[in-house]
Amino acid sequence: MSRSDPGPENNMSTITITAADINKLRQMTGAGMMDCRKALTETNGDMEAAIDWLRKKGQKVAALRGDREAKEGVVLAKTTADNKTGIALCLSCETDFVSKNADFVAFAQSIMDAAVANNVKSVDELNGVAINGARIADLVNDKLASIGEKIGISKFERIDADFVSSYIHGANRMGVLVGLNKEAAEAGKNVAMQIAAMNPVAVDAASVPAEVVEREKSIVLDQIKNDPKMAGKPEEMINKIAEGKLNAFFKESTLLAQAFVKDGGISVADYLKSVDAGLKVSSFKRIALG
Repeated sequence: MSRSDPGPENNMSTITITAADINKLRQMTGAGMMDCRKALTETNGDMEAAIDWLRKKGQKVAALRGDREAKEGVVLAKTTADNKTGIALCLSCETDFVSKNADFVAFAQSIMDAAVANNVKSVDELNGVAINGARIADLVNDKLASIGEKIGISKFERIDADFVSSYIHGANRMGVLVGLNKEAAEAGKNVAMQIAAMNPVAVDAASVPAEVVEREKSIVLDQIKNDPKMAGKPEEMINKIAEGKLNAFFKESTLLAQAFVKDGGISVADYLKSVDAGLKVSSFKRIALG
C-alpha cells in the first residue's frame, strides 16, 4: 500500500488503496471488493481497523469464523460428454439449512459445470476459472459474505479412463467416480453404488497402499499376541493366522473381492465377468460430507 503525507485537514483523500490491499482484505474476510475498498478508505488503509469497520457495518467476516468447521455442503459428480473424464467435488458449508438451499445447490452445480467445461485438474485451477467474467474464488468469497457461513471447495477428485461412470448418493451427500476399461454404463453405475455403500480402500489387494497393509498387519499381529489362547504357540502358526486375518481384510475392504451388494452370492469381480469377461475397473474415487 502506498501513502502520501496526509494533511491535518483531510487525511483520507491522500491515501492510495491498491488492488493488493483490497485482495488481502477480501481473503481475510470474504467481503465483497467494493466493501473492502470502502473499508480501507474509511480507515486510512489500516487492515485491522478495516475488519472492524466491516463488522460494524454488519458484514459477516470470514476471519471470525476460521475455527468453525464446514461439515455440510453439496457433493456433485459429473462426466464429460464422451465419458472419458469424471470430476467429483464438494462445495462445503456449515449448516444443512444452507446446503439444502436451492440457490446454494445451483451455485455448486455452476462450479461443477465450469470444472467439466474447462477440463480442470485441481482445486487451484478450478478457483481460477471464470463464470460470467468472475473468478470462482471471488464468487465463493462473495457467496460467503452474503450467506454468513464459511464455505469453500473442500474436496476435488478426477478420473480419466476409457469409460467413466458417476453416481450421486443421498441427496448430494456422497459422490463416486468409477473408471472402466470399456463402455459399460449400467455396470459402471452398479459398481459406483457398491463403492458408495461399502467404501472399499482399493480396487484389489495388489493396489492397497503399502502403509495401509502395514497398519493392518500390525493390528492383526497385536490382536493375536494379546490373545491368551495364543500364548506359547509356534511362530509359524501365528504367521498363518495373521495371513488369514489379513486376507479377510482384503476380502472385506477391496472392491473386486467384496460381496456384490445386489447379489451377495457373488463377488464384484464375478459380477463384472458376468457382464463382460474383459471388463475391468481401473480406478475409483469416493467423496462424502464430513
